[in-house]
This record gives sequence, structure tokens and C-alpha cells, in this order.
Amino acid sequence: MNAPIAIIGAGGWGTALAVTMARQGKQVRLWSYEAYVVETMIATRENPLYLPGIRVPDSVVVSNSMSDVLADAGIVIIAAPSHVYRLVFSQMLPLVNPDMLFVSAAKGIENETLMRMSEVLADVAKPHFLPRIAAMSGPTFALEVARGEPTALVVASQDENLRRLLQGELSGPRFRLYTNPDLTGVEIAAAVKNIIAIAAGVVDGLGLGSNATAALITRGLVEITRLVVACGGKRETVSGLAGMGDLILTSYGNLSRNRRVGTALGQGRNIEEVLSNMRMVAEGVRTTKSTVALARKLKIEMPIAEKMYSVLYEGRKPQDAIHDLMERKLKEE
Repeated sequence: MNAPIAIIGAGGWGTALAVTMARQGKQVRLWSYEAYVVETMIATRENPLYLPGIRVPDSVVVSNSMSDVLADAGIVIIAAPSHVYRLVFSQMLPLVNPDMLFVSAAKGIENETLMRMSEVLADVAKPHFLPRIAAMSGPTFALEVARGEPTALVVASQDENLRRLLQGELSGPRFRLYTNPDLTGVEIAAAVKNIIAIAAGVVDGLGLGSNATAALITRGLVEITRLVVACGGKRETVSGLAGMGDLILTSYGNLSRNRRVGTALGQGRNIEEVLSNMRMVAEGVRTTKSTVALARKLKIEMPIAEKMYSVLYEGRKPQDAIHDLMERKLKEE
């Protein structure tokens, strides 16, 4: 495709994608709603708020005009936070058309509707047209991607032609995309692993050791699998990049925002204080609410997610939540 790639959202991930696509010789346009970010990136070719120290290639067009960014775009990558996804796509709707290919690059479940991000896009667009949607996910820290360090992800869609086309268009020498037909499984796994990463941070903050962390992550993978299967996804998806791969990275990696939130909670700080000191979004905090609601609706047992909900929204002390998990009725694995 010769048409430009439009990237909506100039946080760390959106900026890293813009840098990566530009290095691969693509025409890239990057939209941010923050005028300061746009002005600074144009002047300095750096995004100091969300991706400091990374040069944004001169070929990347940065703008806070949606119409300019979306004009004649072929692929539209939406990297806005999940809690504003519906609002952002609603603003985009008059400017997009059925010929565009949409890639969701956010990880979350909408609190109000319990929809995945691809479902939100389809829901907003359905009075006008049926969009062709894929999701891109996997173990990715924006800083490492922007540095050009080797990265592997999946692009998921029920449309085989779409996922293969996107695989070919977006892959590069150090940015490898696999295809996956299980859109549901990829999106659920991508969202829920952030909750387990917060819990892993709590374990670290409490100083409980590697045994506890490994056990929690393993049992967290079981919870993710239950929800994926209950939502119609495939069990094997959770063993792949969007499941186990992303869970390991986010639970252990020092660049993980969700893990940092959990560590701070384990050290005794309250959630309001933790979030007030973060500029970038830790998706797992909001996703905990929607995941627990979805699990209860589907009658799925997710004890780790439930306990994280009690810590984040009900004032439960982290050490008490861990105690509750360890004292649950004994059972088979």
C-alpha cells in the first residue's frame, strides 16, 4: 500500500509505532490531542512527556488535526487509552471510510459496556459502515520498540486477508508480526494480563520473594485462560505472545507501569497517590473493574482479579488480599 499510515494517539506506544513505521520507509502521520506535545515534537523531534530520549524521524508528520492525519490514510492504528477509545473514535468517525484498515493497539475492556476495543470500534461505526478491524498485541515496551530492539507481536483478526495484509505492511527487520485468527482471545489476554502484573508488583512491594511471584503469575495465566474460553476465544492463544509472552514481560519487566503500580501499593501507598504521580496510563487499574464485572456476569472464578479489585476499589490491604488467596479452599490444579 502506498497510502499513509495514520496513528491516533501520541503516548509512548503510539510514538514508538510512528518511529518504527517511519524507519521502515512508511509515510506516517501521528495525531496527539495535546498541543504542547505536537509543538514540542515538531520543534525538537522528541516526545519528552511520553518517550524521552528517542528521536522521531523528520518524515513523521505530527499534528493535532485529525482531519489532516486521517486524510487518504490506508491503515489507521488507534493507540489511544482504552477509557477514551469510544470518544476518540466517535470524533474520528466523520473522517474515516470503509476502505480504511483499522488496527487497535490498546489493551483494555470498556467499563461501561464490557466490550473489547475492537467491539467498541464496531459499535461506534455500525450506523454508518462495517469496519475492517484487527488488534495488534504482544510483549512490547514502547521504549525498547522505539530503540529498534527485536520485538515479536501478533496481529489478530477473523478476516484472514486483513491480518495477512497487515502482517506484510507493518512487519520490519526488527518488528516481527505473527497472525492469529482469535481476535477475542488476543484482546482478552492483552487486557487481563495487566491485572496480574499489578498483583505481581504487589508481591514484589511486600517483599514476598520469587516463589510467590511465580505462583501468582502461573495462577493468573489460569484465570486469563478461563475468561478467554468463556468469551469464545481459544485456549492456545493464551500460550502465545499476546498471552503468556505479554504476561511475563509486564509482570517482571522494570518498564511495566502496571507492575510499578502494584509495587507502590505493596509498599503501603494508596492508589490515588500512586496514580496522581503517573503521567502515563496503567491500563490494569480500570480494566480490573470491567474484568471482574465480566467474570461475574459469565460466572467465571477469578480470585486474583477479585482480590485486586478489593485492593484498588474497596480499600483492602494488599497483605490481607494475599492472605485471603493463600487461605482459599485446597483443590486440584
